[in-house]
Amino acid sequence: MKLSFNSACVHGTYRAQSGEPQELPIAQSTTYRYYNTADVAALFDLQSDSHMYTRISNPTVAALEGKMNLLEGGVAAVATSSGQSATLMALLNICQAGDHILASSNIYGGSHNLIAVSFEKLGISHTLVNPDCSLEEILAAATPNTKVLFAESLANPALTILDFEKWSIAAKKLGVPLIVDNTLATPYCCHPLELGADIVVHSTTKYSDGHATSVGGIVIDGGTFDWEASGKYSQLTQPDESYHGLVYTQAFGKAAFAVKLRSQLLRDFGAVMAPQNAWLTHLGLETLHLRMQRHCENALALAAYLQQSPYVQWVNYPGLDGNTYHALAEKYMPKGCGGVLTFGVKGGLETGMKFIENLEMTSLVVHVGDLRTSVLHPSSTTHRQLSETEQVAAGIRPELIRVSVGIEEIRDIIADFEQALQKSCK
Repeated sequence: MKLSFNSACVHGTYRAQSGEPQELPIAQSTTYRYYNTADVAALFDLQSDSHMYTRISNPTVAALEGKMNLLEGGVAAVATSSGQSATLMALLNICQAGDHILASSNIYGGSHNLIAVSFEKLGISHTLVNPDCSLEEILAAATPNTKVLFAESLANPALTILDFEKWSIAAKKLGVPLIVDNTLATPYCCHPLELGADIVVHSTTKYSDGHATSVGGIVIDGGTFDWEASGKYSQLTQPDESYHGLVYTQAFGKAAFAVKLRSQLLRDFGAVMAPQNAWLTHLGLETLHLRMQRHCENALALAAYLQQSPYVQWVNYPGLDGNTYHALAEKYMPKGCGGVLTFGVKGGLETGMKFIENLEMTSLVVHVGDLRTSVLHPSSTTHRQLSETEQVAAGIRPELIRVSVGIEEIRDIIADFEQALQKSCK
């Protein structure tokens, strides 16, 4: 059987030949065979789009990259071992000691800790700003060495919706790229590259996989940012001595960011996605549009129920009329606001914990994006590294319960929540 895998250095797609199985094969191999040294030399000079080693590229992983690239509308994509490594390498691809990152204050706790703690140890400074602050305030928070703006399209778990117009204008005025984490919204609900973002990252562990089987991440290069204009990005515009003086912007044009990330950071850091995980995630993407439609419908229905419950203090879901971000939801996410909502049970933290323990069908897990409904208490788990002040700034209240609404029958989900609320609030 002949396999055709294309453009490994940029993005890949699997094209089945006539009479072959339609399913994507798993290239469970670390290495590949060649028949002359010139071919191998071309690989290591980045002049060939074939595969040299699975730490750099793999046929099955390339197929996933190609599919995600098409879904997001980019020019190239690079899969990584986790969503955290996708964010790490997207930022380190253009930031080094002495540089500055300007980010939204309500990003995922893991991303917050990466930027505010680990990057600081590497000499990369940061400033966090409220995503709802004015354009002038965003610009005022920048420094001469600001290299990037970073935000989430739909914040986890604050569920604020990014004002793409304002943040993209700020990025353009500062002459830096806008990197957006689109994990919770997914390409079904939101297309950041069409809204002014330059680079998109995902934790594919969540909705892309959708079945809680595979950890992974991906970086999609929109090919829209001019790396040469500002003179700030010598990593891309000056010779890379580890590749015989190759200049990424000259050799790879719009895909320069993605190729550098693959050929330099994956090569050196090794945070590569396993072929088996790529295969499972690729399979999950085949039903993404169906699952996300159901996630969105169920989340809106559950939010509406909770809003009317006498046991619930407040509900946060952008799809609800009256929600602070409802107007932005209609503008940027007209197909739905994803499957995550938050709410607070009357009685505070203690009652909230009882509620979680009284759920029967719904699971307590440290995860979102699964096809099964689950709950979590972020302030004591995923955001516990943050101080109380930082948690409040990120939209995390002590009584907040995060719900990842699954695709089960909505009447069963509501019935489970209703019985748990009744038991907990007696």
